Amino acid sequence: MKRATILIADDEREIADLVGLHLEKEGYRTLKAFDGAEALRIVQSQPVDLVVLDIMMPELDGHEVTRRIRDKYRMPIIFLSAKTSDLDKITGLVIGADDYMTKPFNPMELVARVNAQLRRTALLSEPDDRRSSLVEAGGLTIDADKREVKLYGKTIELTPKEFDILHLLAGHPKKVFSAEHIFLRVWGEDFYESGNTVMVHIRTLRRKLGEDADKNKWIKTVWGVGYAFNG
Repeated sequence: MKRATILIADDEREIADLVGLHLEKEGYRTLKAFDGAEALRIVQSQPVDLVVLDIMMPELDGHEVTRRIRDKYRMPIIFLSAKTSDLDKITGLVIGADDYMTKPFNPMELVARVNAQLRRTALLSEPDDRRSSLVEAGGLTIDADKREVKLYGKTIELTPKEFDILHLLAGHPKKVFSAEHIFLRVWGEDFYESGNTVMVHIRTLRRKLGEDADKNKWIKTVWGVGYAFNG
């Protein structure tokens, strides 16, 4: 069985070495980068299954590295940062990160989160006969196999989390999902800030999708309950 390859990008070598030691004990192959530009070169030059990424790095910061990775790649990204505010965490998740850990952190918790992200990726890559790979509603087409969304024939660029939320809702039209349920299904874990995180992703999705001809949003808010696909 192929060992997953984890890229650890952090300009603090002691932290990179500590993370690498724990991940290698878990059986993973690790690569290391000590600035953002080097991290991007590694992702572009060889297969990487997951990235552990510091935000404050020289050359390119973690946010810019994430934006560039998300232009072409879908592997999970876990941010490491000394920034602890809710806004910093939400910003990281919105631009394309899959998880966010603040420094100082417990290395074993990081290993557990890496395991969870890779399990989730493996599950999403398996065929699911219960879920249609193609969802069409009005002028909206969602292709799960290609992970592609088109609105009236025009491709809409979504982050992986935005796509997963839209596909979840559109695959169950009119069903209302709470923010907590969406977070559990899309992120694969409990998280005390799930409501704010989901709300921000929904707001961005609405902006990208716009409104239909009748001025009704594709995603309907059911006040006090959650969200439903309105297509």
